[in-house]
Amino acid sequence: MDVIEVWSGRYACLLQSALRLTNEAFANQLGIAMRTVATWHADPSVVPRAEMQQLLDAAHEKASDAARQRFALLAAKERGGTPESGTPAAQALRVAISVVLRQSNVLLVCRRDDDASGITWQFPAGVIKPGTKPETATVRETLDETGVHCAVRRSLGSRLHPVTGVLCEYFLCEYLAGEATNSDTVENVDVMWVPRNSVTRFIDADTIFPPILAALEEQT
Repeated sequence: MDVIEVWSGRYACLLQSALRLTNEAFANQLGIAMRTVATWHADPSVVPRAEMQQLLDAAHEKASDAARQRFALLAAKERGGTPESGTPAAQALRVAISVVLRQSNVLLVCRRDDDASGITWQFPAGVIKPGTKPETATVRETLDETGVHCAVRRSLGSRLHPVTGVLCEYFLCEYLAGEATNSDTVENVDVMWVPRNSVTRFIDADTIFPPILAALEEQT
């Protein structure tokens, strides 16, 4: 049986391919958020933290003999550097990002270190599943991550994220109800309302989508 000393995003994707699972199914099997699987596809060089290494070890150990054989073959080709390395192509991923306002504050979440290619503080976000409207994903993922109910006010546009390379769709949202709590402790460290004029203390202004900054400045 092939042994992986240190899992990377690339080898995690190879295991996913060997198990023949979609991003969603792979995330469910590991018990993690689908955005983490998306991150592995976007940045194969990322090294998951220790808890995630253990989850991948367990998934590999529990795999069927056929799946482990497929993984060993893919890993061998990868190590050999052949063009047909078996690395799964990144799926067409879209992420919905919500900029939730409550009076003069905006909602932020703090990701663990290895999530989203090193980004720490972010706006709530989640993968848009096939067939799901981005607005629906925005509201659902915000609730799942933070316990906050919100409503989409308007679209702020879309772009390829400068760090992850994933297609992001941004929405300005209005707070409706709920206490801000860390509802996804596997992926997040904290959830917090911060003054809208202090966002750049938490997120590098160069990585913030300009329409977000403009929208925050409009809210007086």
